[in-house]
Amino acid sequence: VQLQACGGRLVQAGDSLRLSCAASGRTFTSYTMAWFRQPPGKEREFVSAVRWTGSTYYADSVKGRFTISRDNAVNTVYLQMNSLKPEDTAIYYCAADRRVIASTTSSSRSYGAWGQGTLVTVSS
Repeated sequence: VQLQACGGRLVQAGDSLRLSCAASGRTFTSYTMAWFRQPPGKEREFVSAVRWTGSTYYADSVKGRFTISRDNAVNTVYLQMNSLKPEDTAIYYCAADRRVIASTTSSSRSYGAWGQGTLVTVSS
């Protein structure tokens, strides 16, 4: 599967933004889709994931503010980000894999396909 992420831009603190990640391939429905981010000067970190079952997972830092969803009809996963904070500034990557087990959903090593990243900058 190939992934194309988009939607990142400069926003103000408190704003909302929606990222999209379009996937190629005919087996999108069987993939676990995830968002990771890499803040400036820091390691890549898990943000959110949605399994093929529809189960969703969130990092504590975004819980209640971000919502992940998928539209299998158009092979796209979304990340709706509300109440953005300056610490949300990062390059956001989408990732996918068909063999992710629930206990490793938040590990970047579980994902074999990655998009190119889209930059989100939140100014204070």
